[in-house]
Amino acid sequence: MADQLDTEQLETGTEELLCEIDQGVATITLNLPDKRNAMSDNLTTGLRQSLLDLETRSDVGCIVITGAGGAFCAGGDISNMDRLGGKPDGGGPSEADRVRMLQRQQETLTLRIFEHPKPVIAALPGAAAGGGLSIALACDMRIAAESAFITTAFRNVGFSGDYGGSWFLTQLVGTSKARELYYTSRRVASEECLSLGIFNQVVADDQLADSTQALAREIASGPRLAVRYMKENLNRALVADLKTCMGIEADRLIRCVNTQDHKEAVAAFLEKRPPVFAKD
Repeated sequence: MADQLDTEQLETGTEELLCEIDQGVATITLNLPDKRNAMSDNLTTGLRQSLLDLETRSDVGCIVITGAGGAFCAGGDISNMDRLGGKPDGGGPSEADRVRMLQRQQETLTLRIFEHPKPVIAALPGAAAGGGLSIALACDMRIAAESAFITTAFRNVGFSGDYGGSWFLTQLVGTSKARELYYTSRRVASEECLSLGIFNQVVADDQLADSTQALAREIASGPRLAVRYMKENLNRALVADLKTCMGIEADRLIRCVNTQDHKEAVAAFLEKRPPVFAKD
């Protein structure tokens, strides 16, 4: 384990969200365990800003999002959901304004995670539900404890879904299975999530933090510009045709040719040693 003195604690503006940087990995912890890390205003505001701040941190090569206590994120805070419907007397923002507000909230949270220049790993100690599941699905990879499970949950509160979960889930499991999970909101245990390709790894509950950090540090130790381009290429492959993808792949690879990381990788290969890539 790294010395605590080497760990940098970042200010998030709220105790409901923690963020620290250690060995090239930024770990964001949703810290509202009494509500299973539900998406409160303070928590989501801090998460949006932390993701934005980390975009320009040259000392960060990978981001981990996890939850405190026994859950990842229970989704929206049910006690505040009535605000989405406006005021009973018809006052306040119009329906069109509330649609635009939710669109902005989605774009600055799950879309930001999906398009983030750094790889993002979700570490699930327990349940990921509703919008919390969407956050996990927006990440590049998901590692879960054996006791973790997911549920789309929207059906249970009479909602249709938000934060891109229907798109993310369809990409991972296909349209038929995604429809099943949305229409029923059934719980999906960790082993089924692994077999469906929703989870990349399932580990013992007490091994979640160490296993996640090991993977995150491996990614963070790689050639960071090349990894950023890899993420761009893989995201583009979901929406663009082959010729377009190949054309931009060529552009990005040529941009890597003159980087110090590429030169180091070639030298390490010739010298029969592991490469040591730049840390910033």
